[in-house]
Amino acid sequence: MRTEAREALARLAAERVDHRFKGLPPDADGLTVGELAAQRRNLFTGGFTTPVLALSAERLEHNLALMETYATRHGLAFAPHGKTSMAPQLFQRQLDRGAVGITLAVPHQVRVARAYGVQRVFLANEVVDPAALRWLSAELDADDDFRLTCYVDSVRGVELMDAALRGARRPLDVVVELAAGAGARTGVRTEAECAAVADAVAAAPTLRLVGVAGYEGEVPRADPERVRAWLRQLVALAVDFDKAGRFAGTGVDEVVVSAGGSAWFDAVADVFAEIPELSLPVLKLLRSGAYVSHDDGHYRKLTPFNRVPEEGALEPAFRLWTQVVSRPSPDQAFVNAGKRDAAYDLDLPFAQAVRRDGTERPATGVSVTALSDQHAWLRTTDEADLQVGDWVGLGLSHPCTSFDKWPLIPLAEADGTVVDYIRTFF
Repeated sequence: MRTEAREALARLAAERVDHRFKGLPPDADGLTVGELAAQRRNLFTGGFTTPVLALSAERLEHNLALMETYATRHGLAFAPHGKTSMAPQLFQRQLDRGAVGITLAVPHQVRVARAYGVQRVFLANEVVDPAALRWLSAELDADDDFRLTCYVDSVRGVELMDAALRGARRPLDVVVELAAGAGARTGVRTEAECAAVADAVAAAPTLRLVGVAGYEGEVPRADPERVRAWLRQLVALAVDFDKAGRFAGTGVDEVVVSAGGSAWFDAVADVFAEIPELSLPVLKLLRSGAYVSHDDGHYRKLTPFNRVPEEGALEPAFRLWTQVVSRPSPDQAFVNAGKRDAAYDLDLPFAQAVRRDGTERPATGVSVTALSDQHAWLRTTDEADLQVGDWVGLGLSHPCTSFDKWPLIPLAEADGTVVDYIRTFF
């Protein structure tokens, strides 16, 4: 890690705790984050207020280690998608665990990553904003060790990028994005259009074609057969570009072939293992991001580790602790966390645990039926022993809309000891 990056991360610990950070102990106001972490307060007895989102220290470390092992075993380079957490501390832990860089979605996210020393960024989007392109170009020109690759998916986009980047010292590396089929989100739809975009890049002195990329999660009616078929199309596009000499004479030292969300990376590993030898080494780049915290809903159901259990298993690392504030009837209760606190775009939260008087037990007979802005609606059966004042721990679905609601997240060990705080930037 560069000295500047180490210093930037250290400054996170120097930030003062105050009203900006929900859930933290009110009596910690004025302490630095580092000072509060050094106190090793307990999440349940140390003055934290509900609702409070906690990240499991043990499960986070397990997930980081598992994906490092998986990528290494399958010969994949790994640039996890940073949009999931937007947490520079986690970026650094991912890099320490073998990631070659960080994937991001928009220029603002690149600014965050650069502020904390990330030296290789894969920008999984076409950028046509002139101000953003000029900033990206200035970063490249100022730091020869900084490497940035981004998408192109249209001739018009290439023209706009070229116009904004005139005068740059270093060309911007780009990959042609292949759409995952009719109705997919972004990307080039046909072979002829791919060739036209590649031709436009070749004609633009400010850009350099380095490979191909796409997102298999957009394959219509995705199943293993359809996903693998599309991934083979992506590989074939790279092979065709190489045979046509599109990478020759540009100074490119490797061909990038990239795919891999969090639902089909087993298919990516299988198909990328079949990539034939090209005229240059191939960087087989996986971009999965949700693994870092995993979840109790969407990705727990979809994770490839369900199909390949011999490879291991990710563990959900988030728990949102709430408190029962109303028990209006035997079959209903309300806790004090809602849409402002919990992800709800893919699944409602899941009631998992109840704490009372220092004792924790499963949330038997308790389910979440709806969310308001600041309340979760709970349905309770005769088995539910639930009282006003009880703490209820909720599992969450979709990490990407969990991290963004919490600017400072306690990192807690299994016994509740908070050992650090994860700062997010959305």
